[in-house]
Amino acid sequence: MQSPPPPPASKDDRTPSLKEIEVASLIGTGREVVLIHRGERYRLRVTANGKLILTK
Repeated sequence: MQSPPPPPASKDDRTPSLKEIEVASLIGTGREVVLIHRGERYRLRVTANGKLILTK
């Protein structure tokens, strides 16, 4: 018999060295923002259901 999977990591279990950025601080009152990575443009969009989509 296998043991149950471990519980998901809580917010406090995450690596403290990772920088956290609220999406609202990037997007503001809009629904999308363009991010530049290595000279390439990416669009980060919040859907009507509140999910995130990142497209090139």
